[in-house]
Amino acid sequence: MGISIAEINVGDFFKGLGSLALSIRSAITGSMTPEQKSQVLVQLSQLEAQAEKAEIAYREAQAKVIIAEAQGESWLQRNWRPILMLTIVFIVANNYVIAPYISLFGYKSLALELPETMWNLMNIGVGGYVVGRSGEKIATAVAEVMKK
Repeated sequence: MGISIAEINVGDFFKGLGSLALSIRSAITGSMTPEQKSQVLVQLSQLEAQAEKAEIAYREAQAKVIIAEAQGESWLQRNWRPILMLTIVFIVANNYVIAPYISLFGYKSLALELPETMWNLMNIGVGGYVVGRSGEKIATAVAEVMKK
């Protein structure tokens, strides 16, 4: 028995993955019948379906966290992501718009370092914002349909 994430048993997933690896080894060595090969293909498609379910559950969990933060009672809880995103946008604007124009006039300008992890954070933040806003719009539309 393994850890369950959104009704997907991670232990079963990895056990199925191990079984599939053994089957692939048998296929490579040539000791597999056509029926066994078809079973491996079925097993592979089942694992792919489980992986897709896990990905969907993960994205839904991310969206729920962002929606909960956006609906929180604390000002900081609702606004820390936008503040962080605006900070990153300022750094990008400084490095690629402001600093180059200042340099054109012969002044020294400061380009701020923007590590790759901050770029990744911005991508996640923007993605979460899009998912959160989409979820809010869908929930509103569903609520309106349910009223009718």
